[in-house]
Amino acid sequence: MNDEAVVFAFGLTLFAGLSTGIGSLLAFFAKRTNTRLLCVSMGFSAGVMIYVSFVEIFDAAKINLIGLYGTRWGTAATVAAFFTGMALIAVIDKFVPESDNPHEAHSVEEMSLEPREHAEKHNDMAALHRAGIFTAIAIAIHNFPEGLVTFTSALIDPNLGVAISVAVAIHNIPEGIAVSVPLFYATGDRKKAFVYSFLSGLSEPLGALVGYAILSPFLSEGVIGFLFAGVAGIMVFISFDELLPAAEEYGEHHLSVYGMVGGMILMAVSLLLFID
Repeated sequence: MNDEAVVFAFGLTLFAGLSTGIGSLLAFFAKRTNTRLLCVSMGFSAGVMIYVSFVEIFDAAKINLIGLYGTRWGTAATVAAFFTGMALIAVIDKFVPESDNPHEAHSVEEMSLEPREHAEKHNDMAALHRAGIFTAIAIAIHNFPEGLVTFTSALIDPNLGVAISVAVAIHNIPEGIAVSVPLFYATGDRKKAFVYSFLSGLSEPLGALVGYAILSPFLSEGVIGFLFAGVAGIMVFISFDELLPAAEEYGEHHLSVYGMVGGMILMAVSLLLFID
């Protein structure tokens, strides 16, 4: 695996992670939340992830592992790695209290409230500050494996990596709002709220670096196959557990589904265009 491919993959992961800062900026400068757009966009992200996981990444892992272990055991190994990826992200979710869920819908209209009114709505300033900090931590925890997902996808195929990084970036934007809104009203400091939101996204490229540092000495055909299948499981779980429920919180059920189908169609077309 050449250095240029690694640098490119890391660059895409950095782009995806730092889009939490875009969400923070939207919270500060937009006058109202376009909930329909957020709903469709997050459904779109889920569609991209689900389609590419089942059609491209899972299949690549299966072909790889069948070549090593034969049809029966190679298929079994792929399935086991897929569900192991799901279990990993589910365990990470268990460490995040439900009250600090980073995917709770927030809107920029909340910025129209006076700090005192907003604090009263959320009990008090200390609780509001705690909510913002814990949301930032929760997002950092969630973004760590997402960084590995984006990085690995880009190593599989640069074109695939671009699609996944855009999908992850879209779903990171509402997370930036989720961090910045409570922190701004707890501290009255836009800069501090933006910095926390920005830093929470840095765990994504950090996840890519740590994952690559740990796995690179052991990268073999078998490890790559298991890694790809695990990444597919992580992306499918994120889509069904986080993206689609959050999309419905921002808008209508059908809009999130239309966005999901649109993401699948776009991913299908883009993969067809790059068939050799």
